[in-house]
Amino acid sequence: MSIFSCLLAGLFLPLFPSSLVFNAVLRRLPHPWLPMVLLLVWPQIGLMLVLALEASPPDWVVPWALLTSALYALRALTLQDVRLWIGFLATSLWALLWLVVSGGGWAIAAPLHALGLSLPLVLLCLLGAGLTRRFGAARAGLPGGLAQSLPRYAGVLVVVVLAVIATPLFPAFFTMLGLVLHAAPAVPLTALALAGIWLLWSWAGARLLAGLVVGPAGGDGVADLSRLAAWGYVGVLAALVGAGIYGAMALT
Repeated sequence: MSIFSCLLAGLFLPLFPSSLVFNAVLRRLPHPWLPMVLLLVWPQIGLMLVLALEASPPDWVVPWALLTSALYALRALTLQDVRLWIGFLATSLWALLWLVVSGGGWAIAAPLHALGLSLPLVLLCLLGAGLTRRFGAARAGLPGGLAQSLPRYAGVLVVVVLAVIATPLFPAFFTMLGLVLHAAPAVPLTALALAGIWLLWSWAGARLLAGLVVGPAGGDGVADLSRLAAWGYVGVLAALVGAGIYGAMALT
C-alpha cells in the first residue's frame, strides 16, 4: 500500500491530522439525520478503499493510528457538548480499525466491526438531538439531573454511552478484546496502549454522564422519552448485544 493510499484512507479511517476533516464536517451538518448517516458511512468508505487494494497497511500506520486514537480519547475528557464528544469518540474508535485490517484474517470482517463501533454512536446522536429539542442544547450540565427529571431518557442514555465505550457485552467490547489478545503475545506495548485508550474512553464516558445524569433535577415540564421509544432503544441495544456475542463466538 502506497503512502498516498494510506493518506487517502486516513481521511475516513481517521489518522491525525486528516481526522480534522471528519470532525469539521460533523459539526457543520444541521439536520440530526445527516450526522447519523455520516457516522454509518464514513468508516465504511475508508475500509472499502483499504480492502480494495488487497494489500496490508505499512507497519508505521499502526503506531500512528494508536496515537490518533489516544489523542482524541484524551481530548474527549474535557468535552461537554454531546455532538463534539460523539465526533471525538468516533475518531478514536475508527482509528483502531487500522489494527483490524492489519490483522490478517480479521480484515474480511472489518466492515462488521466498523458497524458495531458506529451504531451506538448513531443512537447517541439521536438522543443528543432529543436533548437539543427539549432544552435547546445537548451539553453536560444543561440542565443536568436527567436521572430525576427524565428517568427513562437517562436510563437509555447511560446504556448507550456504555455501548459506545466498549463495555461488555456490546460489539465494541469484543472488537477491543480481540485486538488486545491478538497484540499481547507479539507486541505487548500495543496491547498496553489499547488498554490505556480503553480506560480513557471509560473515563470520558463517566464524565459526560456525570454532567448529564447526576445532580439536581432540571428541565421541569419537559416530556420524558415515551415508553414506546424507550422499548425501541432497548430492542436495538439487545440486538447489538446479541450481535456482539454471536460475532465473538464466530471468531473463536
